[in-house]
Amino acid sequence: MSKSALCYLASTSFAITLLLHPQVAWAQVASDEPVQDKASPSGIEDIVVTATRREARLQQVPVAVTALAGEALLSTGVLTVQNLTQVVPGFIGSRNMGLFQPVIRGVGSTGISIGDESNIATYIDGVYQPESVANWIDLVEVERVEVLRGPQGTTFGRNATGGLINVITPDPSFDFRGKAALRAGRMGPDAGDYDARLYVTGPLSNNVALDVAGLFRRNDGYIEDLVRGGTLGDQRVINLRSKLLFQPVDNFKIVFTGEFFDQKSTTNSPQPIDGNTAGRRFPGVILPTDAWQASLTEIPRLDTRRWTGALHMTLELDGINIESTSGFLSMRFFQNTDSDASNLELGNFAAIFRSESVSQEIKLSSSNPGPLQWLVGGYFYQFGGNAFLQPWTAANPSLPLAGPTLEPELGGRSFAGFADATYEVATGLFMNIGGRYTTETREFSQTVNGNLIVNNVDRTFNNFNYKIGVRYELDDKTNAYASWSTAFKSGVYNMASTRSVPVEPEEIQAAEFGIKSDPLSWLRANLAVYYYDYRNLQLQSRDQFGPGYILQNAANAEIYGGELETTIVPTSNLSLRAALAYTKARYKDFPLAQGFFPRPDGGNTVSPFDASGNVMTRAPEWSGNVGFDWGQGLGGGRIAINGNVFFSSRLYGDFANNFSQGPYSLTNMSISWKPDSERWNIGLWAINLTNERVLQTIRPGALSTDGFYEPPRRIGANFEVFF
Repeated sequence: MSKSALCYLASTSFAITLLLHPQVAWAQVASDEPVQDKASPSGIEDIVVTATRREARLQQVPVAVTALAGEALLSTGVLTVQNLTQVVPGFIGSRNMGLFQPVIRGVGSTGISIGDESNIATYIDGVYQPESVANWIDLVEVERVEVLRGPQGTTFGRNATGGLINVITPDPSFDFRGKAALRAGRMGPDAGDYDARLYVTGPLSNNVALDVAGLFRRNDGYIEDLVRGGTLGDQRVINLRSKLLFQPVDNFKIVFTGEFFDQKSTTNSPQPIDGNTAGRRFPGVILPTDAWQASLTEIPRLDTRRWTGALHMTLELDGINIESTSGFLSMRFFQNTDSDASNLELGNFAAIFRSESVSQEIKLSSSNPGPLQWLVGGYFYQFGGNAFLQPWTAANPSLPLAGPTLEPELGGRSFAGFADATYEVATGLFMNIGGRYTTETREFSQTVNGNLIVNNVDRTFNNFNYKIGVRYELDDKTNAYASWSTAFKSGVYNMASTRSVPVEPEEIQAAEFGIKSDPLSWLRANLAVYYYDYRNLQLQSRDQFGPGYILQNAANAEIYGGELETTIVPTSNLSLRAALAYTKARYKDFPLAQGFFPRPDGGNTVSPFDASGNVMTRAPEWSGNVGFDWGQGLGGGRIAINGNVFFSSRLYGDFANNFSQGPYSLTNMSISWKPDSERWNIGLWAINLTNERVLQTIRPGALSTDGFYEPPRRIGANFEVFF
């Protein structure tokens, strides 16, 4: 760790400790009481989270975590996990075509291969969701979402070098209840935007309960088609999810979950950024002149179908809990995307992915109060899949597209054992130690134009990760913590190549200091500062010869920064929130980076260069959000107004820092009214109120530098019925 980074961490942590440690009394609930939501006299909730794999109050968890309840997500315009960008500090929910590629504190994957899992792990009810193309998760009926920042290499099932997203949905209830919601509006000047949701739960018998959640979402297309007329960017989503709860006795329950997700879309309609496409070299090219326009050879397609299942069993014994979590995923994905982002036929990437995976976790944990709290467990994960890829290109539009047809098959399995223990060595002083040993095997075969080129090669990766931490209760309202942790992501094969050697594993070592404090009854302030030594980054970029992809290791990077989250509740009717993230992310040693340099006649010259010292992609130096929730009795009911503004400094999309999204902000607003009976709710909402033109992703390649924009302004109304 550099001396400047150490000084930054130490001085910032010391200053905030002094700031947040006035002697103002607000009694914290004793740690041996049942865990439940608590609130200050003004109403600041002490949210219960499972960030450490056991229920604990947010303010006592020695981890940087942002937790948001389901109602708060909807009121701020967060409808999918990608939208978490606007409410979670240090989080960027980027994408590449149909792949969800989140980034936390500058750490994030760019891989598209089957088995090349994101280093920001996604879980639903504790079940790992491995495929990036299947992780467009709609937040239909959600209890809360937790976003953990920093390496999660010891207690969760899969290693995650950057953090994780944990979506928690409610279990079925033995009390019948439900709700139906309809949202309708306009996206941009002409596109309809519709969203219908239904949730019902209730008993089937004295010990069996069921719930059903359904979603239908559609928009009419907000991207102007300059070639055929009409629009692109349309999307239709159907999502059905159900849980069956069987609880024969109070201390034992089984929950079975099934889900079906189906999407048909043309949202993968790229446009050249600043007109940078090889199509400019030829007559007849049509170039977009503004955001939300596309000029493509064919109508693109982006279709996904996903089936998932899970079985969760919990047995509570005297002093010990035993949990078993099983998961299954089957995914089919088809995409057809223009690679030169022009109406001339210069490049195209068609792909079909098929993937299946299973996981199994067994976890034992202590349940009695006492100075020692522990958990041990084992985890198994296996996946297999294949693809049909056609990354075709042509030297000019008068020639037919040509290129290899690739049919890769990939598979693998992982076994891991983990343990974690926390001991109160003195009053208010807690020591934590955790460890995890993982062995993973990856397999790869490649067929090119019908010929088997790579025949079932494999490689095994073994790794031990650990975490050491300390937490100290400065008083009954302020906790300080520090930790040192490691995590790794195993080596992977690139399905878009014939290379029979995988890239090396990436590893991260992380130091973190944090303070969580409720210094006043109406104020909460949580700070985390960190330093990462990040090695052997696995980075993917487009091939110099066309629309394919290469996968390489960057030598290492250095990242440090911090986040400050505050909540202020001056009255029972008003809540204010603000978050600020600072990220200093640089490639420390990257001598053979894939560089893209604009050509004067369109497209890019591709050549290796030394990216050492450059800003890491998708890592803005400053980002944050401010928001408010205000409510007041009105007309026999209650009116509520919510607002949220997210802001970000410049964000780079390539290793050479040639292409970027400039500083921007996104504003969401909503207003609603609910009668005192609380049987229904009506409201108005706006997403991207100021109609900002924001690149959701930037893709430099030989044929173009193209991108996808966040949707334009969306304004509409919603109506909910509760029963």
